[in-house]
Amino acid sequence: MSTFRIIKQTMAQIERLRLIQIGLYALLGIMMFASMYSNVKPQELDLRLLSISPQTIYSPVTIEDKESTEKKRAEAEQAVEDVYTQKTEYAQNQVDLVASIFDAMMEVNTKYEKEDHEDDSIDAVLKTKQKMLEDKLPEDIQKNLPKDTIKQLLQSSNSDLSIAKDAVVTAVHHVMKDQVKISDVEEKKDQVEGQLVYTNVSNSLKDSMNAIAKFAIIPNVIYDPKKTAENRQAAVEKVEPVRIKQGQIIVEENQLINPDIYRQLQLAGLLNNKGSIQPFAGLALLIVMMIAGLIYYLREFHTKTYQPLLLYVLVATITIGLMKILSLFQQIDLSEIGFLAPVAVGGLLIRILMDERIAILSSIVFAICGSIIFNGELTTSFNMNIGIYFLISNIAAILFLSRQHRRSRILQAGLFVAMVNVIISFAIIFIKNGQIGTVELGYYSMMSIASGVIASVLAIGLLPFFESGFGILSTMKLIELSSPNHPLLRKILTETPGTYHHSVMVANLSEAACETIGANGLLARVGAYYHDIGKTKRPQYFIENQMNITNPHDKLSPKTSKNIIIAHATDGATILRNHKFPKEIVDIAEQHHGTTLLKFFYHKALEQTEEKIDEKEYRYPGPKPQSKEAAVICIADSVEAAVRSMSNPTPEKIENLVRNIIKDRLQDEQLSECNVTLKELELIRQALCETLNGIFHSRIEYPEIKKEKVKV
Repeated sequence: MSTFRIIKQTMAQIERLRLIQIGLYALLGIMMFASMYSNVKPQELDLRLLSISPQTIYSPVTIEDKESTEKKRAEAEQAVEDVYTQKTEYAQNQVDLVASIFDAMMEVNTKYEKEDHEDDSIDAVLKTKQKMLEDKLPEDIQKNLPKDTIKQLLQSSNSDLSIAKDAVVTAVHHVMKDQVKISDVEEKKDQVEGQLVYTNVSNSLKDSMNAIAKFAIIPNVIYDPKKTAENRQAAVEKVEPVRIKQGQIIVEENQLINPDIYRQLQLAGLLNNKGSIQPFAGLALLIVMMIAGLIYYLREFHTKTYQPLLLYVLVATITIGLMKILSLFQQIDLSEIGFLAPVAVGGLLIRILMDERIAILSSIVFAICGSIIFNGELTTSFNMNIGIYFLISNIAAILFLSRQHRRSRILQAGLFVAMVNVIISFAIIFIKNGQIGTVELGYYSMMSIASGVIASVLAIGLLPFFESGFGILSTMKLIELSSPNHPLLRKILTETPGTYHHSVMVANLSEAACETIGANGLLARVGAYYHDIGKTKRPQYFIENQMNITNPHDKLSPKTSKNIIIAHATDGATILRNHKFPKEIVDIAEQHHGTTLLKFFYHKALEQTEEKIDEKEYRYPGPKPQSKEAAVICIADSVEAAVRSMSNPTPEKIENLVRNIIKDRLQDEQLSECNVTLKELELIRQALCETLNGIFHSRIEYPEIKKEKVKV
């Protein structure tokens, strides 16, 4: 009856486990469906131009309104004024021109005064001076200056001309140092005339001064087509693209649908789409297929280190979290935002926490989901560019970590992913659009690099939470613990060198045996390194550390000795717990002796007294090995110590010894609480024998050469 009850309870537990798994699959499917629902949802609008909108309509996607963008750019270009370049040398040229006119007049006066013309009439004097002036002033100046102005200047004295010259030069320079456009010339001439009002000369000379000053005022700026084009291009580039943003109101209820609104509805893909459940059905089928693939793979190929349910929960948690991250990035209003999404964090975490094959399969799921989430204006379609980008990004992260097992390498993996992201984004861009500028390439490069770096930072930050929350001892963590530079391993080496050598031997034996039966060989190796850490508290009481000293147990009672020996298992577990070691390593240290009997001290106690001694007092407190790795170390620990004590180990002796130790552990029921089968014990025996024979193989004995036969 009790047997049937046990079977019934076992079946009930299995049924509960199945229900939990089914619930987990359903939750994962629902979360994935919710993450991609809006990206496949078709709009149900049947609107006509110049009709009245029956409802407020929002844009389901973010899309650029290129027509409006071009219109704004054209307006910005037209708003830029023509650029004129001022010719600063014109001011000096015109000042020199004014000075040359007055200098010519004064030279004529001086020359005329030196000659004998006392009897000449006024008209004769003027004609003579005009004749002299022809050689002093260029012909074009004489033609363009009013004749009355020239006459007045020739009739003026040099002292008046000097005053006039200084005044006109100053006025012309003052006006010409600023920009003088063609349209401003008349205004500037009036301005220069105003500056000559208070000159202390006759009015007739002042009129001539005004004429010369106005004659000297010319435009000093010219149209610069190159600079104008540059300014207009800069204005065009400053114009932000006009986007119809996701959630933006395109048309409100009862509003007239004018041509511009109708065009925006077309851009958003909201017209002539009839309602259909087919996109939802397709999405559901796709999700079912992806989850089914994950389930099948995890069942068939999951590592035996973890429970299947733990794997399902872990993969589901990472997948759901990544879907949420991708959904958040999809809402950012940036062009091609998918290239910035840190999708590689999913591949990094699964590769570190589990294995490469599961990570690659998960990457395919992430790529498919990402291609839907970032389909943008291609509603109900796949964005194949993003899908390829996500897949290669994840695979790059996974492959980089395949040969890198240290936590410090995660950031390097992110940089490697960033480099791969840049390459694949360029490939996608060049295939999609052969004509692309340097600015766009820089934009995609920045997003691709940021994607890889953000993914590695997220992986570093999230990894401790997954390791502690799920109780997962990752390969990366085990590699870190196996480093010879680890403080506790150095403590064992320096304080108990004999124990260290013993632990290394046990590690080699245990790893080989565990890999034979499909257990975690790396966990066994690391556990073996630390299984005797408790001996560091009293190293001299353990025979492998008693070098050139007497055995302290010779002076102790059997009871005291057994207490010291037994304590090393519990002391080791305490030390490891205090150093925050993973539970699996602590358990191995605590369980590697199980509840075995300290036969030497037990028999010694029996010899020293005739009183009845309870055998339990000389047994380790346990617990017995609970895992395959702990069971293997329990056997390998005894085997290594026993073989080391043999004077002449041969393959036959080693095989008999290993067989007897395994038999003893079975008869003592030390392996009754772990799931090791008899077939696996036979494989363990074979692996231990092969490894020990390789270590203790026989060597050729070289004959001694007599000294007299050796030539010096």
